Parts: sequence; C-alpha cells; structure tokens
Amino acid sequence: MANISVFNIEGKEVGSIELNDAVFGVNVNEHLVHMAVVAQLANKRQGTQKAKTRSEVSGGGRKPWKQKGTGHARQGSTRSPQWKGGGVVFAPTPRDYTINLNKKEKRIALKSALTSRVLENKFIVVDDFAMSEIKTKKMQQTLNNLNVKKALVVCAENEKNTVLSVRNIYGVKAASPKSINVYDILKYNTVVASKDAVKTIEEVYA
Repeated sequence: MANISVFNIEGKEVGSIELNDAVFGVNVNEHLVHMAVVAQLANKRQGTQKAKTRSEVSGGGRKPWKQKGTGHARQGSTRSPQWKGGGVVFAPTPRDYTINLNKKEKRIALKSALTSRVLENKFIVVDDFAMSEIKTKKMQQTLNNLNVKKALVVCAENEKNTVLSVRNIYGVKAASPKSINVYDILKYNTVVASKDAVKTIEEVYA
C-alpha cells in the first residue's frame, strides 16, 4: 500500500496514511481514461442544432424567371442554397452524442485517474478542513498553505461548510467522494481530499 503524508490546514505534516492499492495503486489504463473523458464531454452535448435543407424551406416552388433570354443565370427555385433564405447544404440535424461505458470500465478509469495523481505526487490528504463556518478567506488560506492553486477539493458529505467556502475560489471545485469523475480529476492540477473523504472513496470503489 502507498503511504503518503497527511497535512493540517496550516500546511504542516501531521502524520501519514496508507492508501488502498485497490483504488490508488492500480495499473493505469490510459485508453479507458481517455474514453471516460470523451464520453463525459460528449454526453454533455445537447445535440439540438438544426438548419433546414432545401426540401424543408417553404416556398420556392415557382421558377423565378424563364430559362432563356433574360441574361440571368438559369434558376429553378428561390430556395436553392445560393439564394438568401434558401436551404442549407448538408444542414446539421438533431442527433444523440451519447457514448456509453459500462460500470466496470468507468470504475477502472476512475481508479486509473486517482492512481495517476498519487504517482505524480498531486494527491494531498488533509487531516480535517475544520470549517465551523462558511469562510472563503479561510479556505483560500488553507490552499495557500498547501501550495495549491487549481485544485479539486474532495470532502465528506457532512463537510458542507467546506463546499460552500470553496464555491467562490477561482480554479477550485468541491466534490463529494461519490460524485468525483475522471474529467475533474484530470482537469484540476491537484486533488486535495480529507481523511474522511479518502476513507469513503476506498469503501465505495475498492
């Protein structure tokens, strides 16, 4: 099992913790990590874009002028793509961008992302955020003490003050152990988790 340091909110080392290899010490599957990120971004797309093709634009049934003798180029309809108000060539239509990964693939991808952060020394464990009140300034000072800027803060379900204190800090996002995902783990430079959050992650994903 990997053994990493535990820090307090002042940035001082106060102990260590053993991470479960079943979650934080797996073989990193880069392909599944990539697929998980692609799937998450694709699944956010609404796919509601729409433009009318030539056959869908109303009007234009009559030939605008006779075929020959006018000096104009021959035209069959005022709804042809070259006309203002005409149809669009290869117009976009509504579609579903959903990419499905099965539960096992999602789990392996998440474990791989967490393991990669541990291997890169970008996984920091905090003994306790100790937020008795909602205080953005205090949370910012804690992150400064840990020498962290762009971070994903993972805190236990009962640490609501920590979540609310993080909301207004630029480049920082709060998440619960059950809502973490591969995209956020990779997007933010560092994962900062409380000891309780680490315990929950191991219980849920081991």
